[in-house]
Amino acid sequence: MAELTGLRWGPASKGVAQQLVVLCHGVGADAHDLIDLAPTWSRPLPNAMFVAPDAPEPYDQGPTGRQWYSLQDRTPAVLDEGAGRATPLLLAYIDAELTLAGLAPDAVAMMGFSQGAMMVLHAGLRRRTPPRGILAYSGALLDTPALAAECTGHPPVLLVHGEQDEVVPFSRATMAESALTRIGIPLQTLWCPKLGHGIDDAGLSAGALFLQRLFA
Repeated sequence: MAELTGLRWGPASKGVAQQLVVLCHGVGADAHDLIDLAPTWSRPLPNAMFVAPDAPEPYDQGPTGRQWYSLQDRTPAVLDEGAGRATPLLLAYIDAELTLAGLAPDAVAMMGFSQGAMMVLHAGLRRRTPPRGILAYSGALLDTPALAAECTGHPPVLLVHGEQDEVVPFSRATMAESALTRIGIPLQTLWCPKLGHGIDDAGLSAGALFLQRLFA
């Protein structure tokens, strides 16, 4: 697979970047899907550079969009293997963006939506230098029996999920909560009672506060 490319936004202050926030889109979307979060989250982080990579593969169930890995076979081990193949590409992209911005290896937060949330949990918990924190929206923790052994640190994690999610069932969020708690990950959760598969104002506000605290 080729190196990842994507979009950049910021810093809003027009100064030198002091933090990097990586936004990972869901299946069938692309980098444009989440980069619009940057202006909102730049209010608490005016010195942050926001980057949104395109996932490495063309979406194999539609005419447009990208995917981190195929969902045609949803056997847990197959999904875990797919995320494992994409992880080195995502981590290399993050390292390259940090180098470009002149930032330290830990000056990064990773955020993802849906399949992107699965990716940031999978990759972020295994990154040699743990990210400052991980924000996972409407996602899941993939079936990774070796996670406890492979986890390289304990970065704080924010889980946000709609209780009416029709794409990634809410039960996947509570399963992730239990699994992450078992291995000692500092965890915050926001369950949105009337929300489907999306991000609402409450989720945006929770993310802004979480990011602000990570880099305080």
